[in-house]
Amino acid sequence: MSLFDRLVSATIMHIPGFLVGIFARNYIAGDSLEDAIRVTRGLNAEGMMGTIDILGEFVRSHEEAAFYRDQCLEILNAIAREKLDANLSLKPTQMGLLIDREFAFENIRQIVRHAKELGNFVRIDMEDTSCTDATLDFYRRLREEFPGHVGTVLQSCLRRTPQDVDALAQSPINIRLCKGIYKEPRRLAWKDPDVINRSFAWSLEKLLHHKAYVGIATHDPKLVFEAMRLVETFGLQREDFEFQMLLGVDEELRKILVSSGYRLRVYVPFGEAWLAYSRRRLKENPTIARHALKQALATLRRRMGAGHRSDRG
Repeated sequence: MSLFDRLVSATIMHIPGFLVGIFARNYIAGDSLEDAIRVTRGLNAEGMMGTIDILGEFVRSHEEAAFYRDQCLEILNAIAREKLDANLSLKPTQMGLLIDREFAFENIRQIVRHAKELGNFVRIDMEDTSCTDATLDFYRRLREEFPGHVGTVLQSCLRRTPQDVDALAQSPINIRLCKGIYKEPRRLAWKDPDVINRSFAWSLEKLLHHKAYVGIATHDPKLVFEAMRLVETFGLQREDFEFQMLLGVDEELRKILVSSGYRLRVYVPFGEAWLAYSRRRLKENPTIARHALKQALATLRRRMGAGHRSDRG
């Protein structure tokens, strides 16, 4: 990790919000659902799928949870209305998990039921380890009632993940596998990046052994290579899995994957609650800040150059 990257990781939680916004604006669709629809339509035109997520988490009132539930229902309606190749992602704490577990479950159940009615799909995102057991319980219950219309997420940084794979294998599995971005204690999570990568590859192999449908969520070329190797080893067809990436991150790699014939889904977040999400992403991947700074400097140089030419004219 470069000195710049270490500096970003160490200070990002203390950087003023307006500065974070400068670095992160390419990685969020915008404030409104219309922004997410526009971005997703553009991705579809490039041969990519989307998963739309309204930002917001750790809500503390029934009214706020109900607001996010209704927003998720509207996202599903908009996807159907606009004929987008996209699905929905949501967070359990957004649906009220910290208020009342069954209240949150019923909110998610209503959303998944509506997704089934529309022929769509809901991904229940994974949050920090305080939410892991409840999230997996929600997934188990909902996949029995709405098979094929709900999935969840496993994080390779967690020590428990290979065992969770085996525990979920009693029924068909639909999993997004990612590294994980939450700060967890050492007793619960691997800290060495190389070990996290090896855990990712091991967990992916176990998932494919159990015939899971996996959203392989990574921007790491080493893990993309491992995934390609495993896909060939297991003899998977194009429709048996997909790659997943974040909006604005390594757009060249995602184009390489699509041009190579792989299916790829891009996470499209929107909403006014962008600051916490942006800080976590910048802490996880400081190269975002470096790329954004380079773009800003390049734009500034172009403007200064144009102004200098105008002065001479």
